[in-house]
Parts: sequence; C-alpha cells; structure tokens
Amino acid sequence: MNISELPFTEEVYSIFREWGVEEFYPPQAEAIPWALKGENLVLSIPTAAGKSLVAYIAILNKLLKEGGKALYVVPLRALAREKYEELQSFKRIGFKVALSTGDLDETDPRLGKYDIIVCTSEKADSLLRHGAHWLKEVKVLIVDEIHLINDPTRGPTLEIVIARLKLMNKNIQVVALSATIKNADELAKWLNAKLVKSDWRPVPLKEGVCYDSIVEFTDGTKKILLVDTKKGMIPALVVDSLNEGGQVLVFVNTRRSTVALAKKLANEVKKLLSEEEKKQLKKISDEILHSEAEPTIIGETLAKCVENGAAFHNAGLSSFQRRIVEKKFRDHIIKCIVATPTLAAGVNIPARRVIIRDLWRYDPLFGMKPIPILEYKQQAGRAGRPRYDKMGEAIVTINNEKQKDQILYGYLLSDTEPIYSKLGNESALRMHLLSTISTNIANSTEEIYDFMSNCFYAQQSDLEMLQDNIDKVISFLLENGFIEKQNTWYISTLLGSKTSSLYIDPLSALIMKEALEASHRIKTEPLSYLHAICSTPDMRSLYIKSSDDWVEEKIERRQNAIMTDVPNYYESEYEWLDGFYTQCGN
Repeated sequence: MNISELPFTEEVYSIFREWGVEEFYPPQAEAIPWALKGENLVLSIPTAAGKSLVAYIAILNKLLKEGGKALYVVPLRALAREKYEELQSFKRIGFKVALSTGDLDETDPRLGKYDIIVCTSEKADSLLRHGAHWLKEVKVLIVDEIHLINDPTRGPTLEIVIARLKLMNKNIQVVALSATIKNADELAKWLNAKLVKSDWRPVPLKEGVCYDSIVEFTDGTKKILLVDTKKGMIPALVVDSLNEGGQVLVFVNTRRSTVALAKKLANEVKKLLSEEEKKQLKKISDEILHSEAEPTIIGETLAKCVENGAAFHNAGLSSFQRRIVEKKFRDHIIKCIVATPTLAAGVNIPARRVIIRDLWRYDPLFGMKPIPILEYKQQAGRAGRPRYDKMGEAIVTINNEKQKDQILYGYLLSDTEPIYSKLGNESALRMHLLSTISTNIANSTEEIYDFMSNCFYAQQSDLEMLQDNIDKVISFLLENGFIEKQNTWYISTLLGSKTSSLYIDPLSALIMKEALEASHRIKTEPLSYLHAICSTPDMRSLYIKSSDDWVEEKIERRQNAIMTDVPNYYESEYEWLDGFYTQCGN
C-alpha cells in the first residue's frame, strides 16, 4: 500500500515523505483501511513496526472529515514530548498541537484552543476530574502503550480514562497501540475494536545470551568476540558493535548503574572516535554544561561521558538533557547509551545492538524479583535501526553457561504474559470511585455498577466480586466523610471534592486529616508533619532493615511529637516503622 492511496492532499503526502514514508509496512497496510472507516482499533505489533503512523492517519482522517479534537494519551512525559514534536508537522495543514503534562490540579483552559492534545494518562484523568469542557469535542482517542493497563500504578488510571471518554463521547474512535501481547483479543473485545496482531518487524531480530566471549543466539548461530574482554563482557560487546559501524543501547535496572556503566564505557568508546567525531561531541558536551544555570554533578558527569561518545539516560536528567541525548544518538553522534527500562517504554531510539544486563529488579515488597517477559521484549525490541541495519541484535549478559537455559527458555523463547486489569486494587478503587462520584459520572449504586461494568476489569472479573469490592469502598468513603448519601444518591463532600481534585488516595487524605486534628493536642515539630506525610499510601516508603535498630531508639525519644497512633503490642508495626524510617531521610 502506497501513501498516494490515502484520501489526503499532496501537502499531507509531503509530510509523510519527509518522514521517509512512501510504502506502508504489512501491519500498517492491514490496519489503515479500518482506521479510515473510523473503526476502533487495537494494534498489537512489535516495536518499530509503525504503530504511531496508523494513529496519525486516524487523527488526520477524523479531524479533516468531521472536525473536533484528537487526544493522544501516553504513559511518560518523555514520550509525550516526542509525539508532540512529531505532530508539529501537522501545523502546515492548519492543526494546532498542544502538549499537556503539567500539574494535576489544574484545568489548563488553554487546551480548548487546540486540535490535537498530547498528554499523559494521569493528566487526562485530571482534566476529566476538573471538567475540562473541550473533552466533549474529542472525536478520536489514541492510547499509546495500552498494555500498561497491566501496571499496578498507572494501569487503573488509564483504564478509567478510556472508560470515561467512551461514556462521554459515544461515537469516539479509539486507536489503541500495544506491544505484542498474549491476550490482545481481550482488549479488542473490551473496546469493540478490530484487532491487528503481527510479529512482523522492519528489521529482523536475533536474540541471544553472552558468556565467556561467546554469544549464542536462539537460531543456533554463535558469535565469538574477537575483542579484548578483560574489562568485561559489556564493554567487549559495545566495542565489537562499534567496530562494525553499529550503535548500542545498554539496559540496567537502577539510575546509579546507568551513570557508573556509562563512565566505564566512555573510556572504551573514546578510543574508537575520529577527530571529527571528537569535535562534534565536544560541542554537544559544552551545550549540556551551559544549559544549566548552575552546574550540577549529574550534568557535569553527563557532559564528560558525552564528550567521549557515551551517555546515560534516566529520570534524574532534565528534559533538555534527555532530549539532547536522544537526538544526538538518533543522529549517530553519540555511540552508546546506558539506560533504565523507561527508555524502552515507547521512546523511539533504536540501536543495532541492545545489551540487557539486568533481568531482576528490586521490589520494596518482595525484594529482588524477575522482570516480566513483556518488559524484556520491549527492551529487546529496540534492536535494529530501520534504513540502517539489516539485522538487530538483543543480547542478555549472563555469568556462566549454567544460566543459559534459564534465560533462553524463561525470556528469549517465551511468549509475553497476558495482561490483567489492576482496577480491583483497593487504593485504585478508592481514588477512582471518589472521582466518579465527585464529577457526577455516576451517583447511585446502580449507576456506579453500570459504569464499572464498562471497564476492562469487569470483563476479566466476576461481576459479584466486583460489586462487593465497590460496596466496601463506598462504605469507606461514607464512613470517613468523603461522600454522603441523600436518598439513593451519593454526593461528594467538600473533603471528597478537594481530595479528588488533588489527585491523591482518599486514605492519604484521611491520614493527614487525622494527623492535623491530632496536632492541636500535642507539641509538634517538623518531624511530626514529615511522619504524617510518609505514613500515607501516596508516599513510597523505604523499608526498614534489621540493622536499623536506631529507628526504634529515635521513636522512644520523639514519640510525643508523632501525630499518628503508635502501634500497640498486638498490632503490626512494620508499615508504621517504614513510614517513620522514610521521614528520617535514610
């Protein structure tokens, strides 16, 4: 299928050609006719197979035919920025594009003047809570990375946003973009959508494991590293790829590791740079240094790494620093990036070789636990640069041959897990049921049941269990003054409305309210307020260790200043201690 077959003007075709698009990939060619008919769509296809282009075509088709607005919902601010910059091309055909990722307690009225709005799912939910009037004009909803509905933190919000917009705008077209997932058909059924599912990639992918200077791929081939391996397997794999004209992405599980490994790799990469490349990198390094009003350690470290051809990418960087690293990597000037997994979540930065060091991650509740197969596949999917590489390589480094089969069959040769709604989580239900009542989406028990029955959670769960969970949360909201009942209707109180607009868990609001009431009865100090905040579910706690016996000593000395109840002998003290430990700043 060629771009000239689309029902657009030559001006639109010229935009696509500037993006390097003339012919569509097979999955795109399958999806585009449905998009042009205004059908709901679920695209479950690999990274770099062109999901976004189908979404852009759906936006153009709907807005050019019917007017109205398009809402493009993404999981991360970095991805929102990337989509916003790509969609700026549509200004030439008269569409105004806005980016909204700011404070969650603002209505952002300026957005009503724009045709295409890009935002995070949390911002979209906030706009719904604040009653942004222009949302009724949304004709097409793009949901990027919809598989993150499986995420315990972000998933419930995304699910509610989709359900509310479908309820608000009966004829809205929903285009959901997903990684290749096992139960994409369930998502399609929920959205009443056509499903386009494919494993096709523009650049074939080889996956393998590396140990003792050998890379074993799943297709049975092997590669012997002929470079110096004394500095470790990862430096050797990086040097090997750069020697062949490639670029490398390395994924590790912590911010600290990104910095430490980038510094180590920079020492190897600089040996392979030409004089011209060194000049270009020095300019970029200076630009990074001069972008900060006051020098920071992280900025100076990044600049030094970039000067030597490597970089790190994590949430500790400023948006400018992240953008310049991403752009200069795409321009092939930066040769290697060490990143946390967020870079794999949609930001378009492919490399010839992807190296995955960590398949385990620390979980505060369970300690070290393996990452999901889907997360591995997202990282591996970044291998292979369209138009530059004939083959992409995703390589997991392991310590010895004994681990080979475990990694091969546990990750490389495995299907991704099915995704499940996390809306049944009590914290999520508290937040979203309060929002549903305070914004008058549903105000009676039957209306609430009906609204929740349109969520993905209802499709995957027993309806009776869902209603029991709803009843339990409504009782909590009633008993603690967030809502009140007038005949058969639930009405949000001032406390409930404020809690909803502040975008916090009602339990957090309750803890802080009770702490403030207690503050009138005790002599408070900064620790009093810090502990109250750190006791809320919205504050991620540090976890106390057996070596932290000093915490109990501090409690003994300061308990008269604490505004929350100290657990007695018969109560579980661990969560309370974790909150106290967190406010101590360790």
